[in-house]
Amino acid sequence: MKVPRLRLWLATGLVAVAGAVGALTAPAAHAATGCRVDYSVTNQWPGGFGANVSITNLGDPINGWRLSWSFTAGQTVTQLWNGSMTQSGAQVTVADAGYNGTLATGASTSFGFNGTWNGTNPAPTGFTLNGTACTGGVTGPSASPSSSPSASPSPSPSASPSSTPVASKPCDIYAVGGTPCVAAHSTTRALYHSYSGNLYQVRRSSDNATRDIGVLAAGGTANAAAQDSFCAGTTCVITVIYDQSGHGNNMLYQGPGGAGGKDTPATATSESLTVGGSKAYSLYIKPGNSYWRDGHLTGVPTGSAPEGMYTVTSGTHVNSGCCFDYGNSETTRKADGAGAMDAIYFGTSCWFGGCSGSGPWVQADLEWGLYPGGSSSWNPNQRAFTSKFVTAMLKNNGTSRFAIKGGNAQTGGMTTLWDGALPPGYSPMKKQGAIILGSGGDCCATNTNLSQGTFYEGAIVSGYPSDATENAVQANVTSAGYR
Repeated sequence: MKVPRLRLWLATGLVAVAGAVGALTAPAAHAATGCRVDYSVTNQWPGGFGANVSITNLGDPINGWRLSWSFTAGQTVTQLWNGSMTQSGAQVTVADAGYNGTLATGASTSFGFNGTWNGTNPAPTGFTLNGTACTGGVTGPSASPSSSPSASPSPSPSASPSSTPVASKPCDIYAVGGTPCVAAHSTTRALYHSYSGNLYQVRRSSDNATRDIGVLAAGGTANAAAQDSFCAGTTCVITVIYDQSGHGNNMLYQGPGGAGGKDTPATATSESLTVGGSKAYSLYIKPGNSYWRDGHLTGVPTGSAPEGMYTVTSGTHVNSGCCFDYGNSETTRKADGAGAMDAIYFGTSCWFGGCSGSGPWVQADLEWGLYPGGSSSWNPNQRAFTSKFVTAMLKNNGTSRFAIKGGNAQTGGMTTLWDGALPPGYSPMKKQGAIILGSGGDCCATNTNLSQGTFYEGAIVSGYPSDATENAVQANVTSAGYR
């Protein structure tokens, strides 16, 4: 079982270090200097952890920063967002990402990272910013500045820089909110602004060769041209959807040669679209297609640990088959009881009856039922989402509360469909930590998937995301330009 975040913070500690930092907009000898660094471990699992680092400038404005520290127990950084990183042995240096390089007096910025550890994971105890040790407090000018400095600072912005820059992607936003992604999947775009790896793998029928499809640039959209070239004159299927979070939670199709089971991989060219003006392909699930990953040892929350998730899907390709899900499910691929699942369902299934309208609806698949709200009775706040692109969200604190949200992925905010108590018999949750996409929890080791739906992107996060974080994620989705 994953250790709750509060216990991790108490065990690992929150390190706050204040000290001196030279302003870059004027010579260091002519600037008041000072900073504070807050380092916190936000999530930890066997062999890995996530952390958030916040920098507050207490001195004169600076334009460009580099933060350095040394790990003391052999930890390594494997993935970082909102900055660029180099590591040599124990020494780590993180530079600003450009958009967050200017810090007015009193302004803060932050970055996050995933890392590895072995044995112990102590927090660093000393930081330097722009080469100056952070030793506590603000230091005045070491020499009196002239009445007209030769290099005056740029005008202070009217508001402090946002902790969630415009360039951030959904998993950057979740990390800033203290609920980092533990699994991030998409066939259309990067979900971190710095992600430059592969999105998915295709296999062609002519010779069974495979090709990884990446992004056009770091933080960008899928390289659909690479798929078009590879699959020209033949047919292709999507065999793997790669995890962008650094946890290795890659999803394989549930069938022979994949994750095992009775299903088959989805055709790679069923639906093309544009994202930000660039061509991409969706994961177009038909009955008999589904994907799976056992992530209980690689960061996916288990038991009653809090969890959140979102997905971008479509209101125009749905059915009532069980069950077009994305989220946390059984490692056994059996219906193991109430609370063994915690997944977003999207489709037209009216599991308990009494539904109003014909859907499709965003519901919670908690095992032994698709819940429209906090009971098996129809939730009058439910509504159908029929737009071409739909954002669906689910979060569950594991013991008492869960929330369901839906929205148009092209415009507007999220609608809260339920925010309240868990259904009777579902507290505490008993999540097992597998990830499903396109099927229910008791599929598809010995049977086949009956649902259909479309998957463009989605992520699972550790912790219970705030409404503000989810609003920011939706704002990023609508700005992505799904067409």
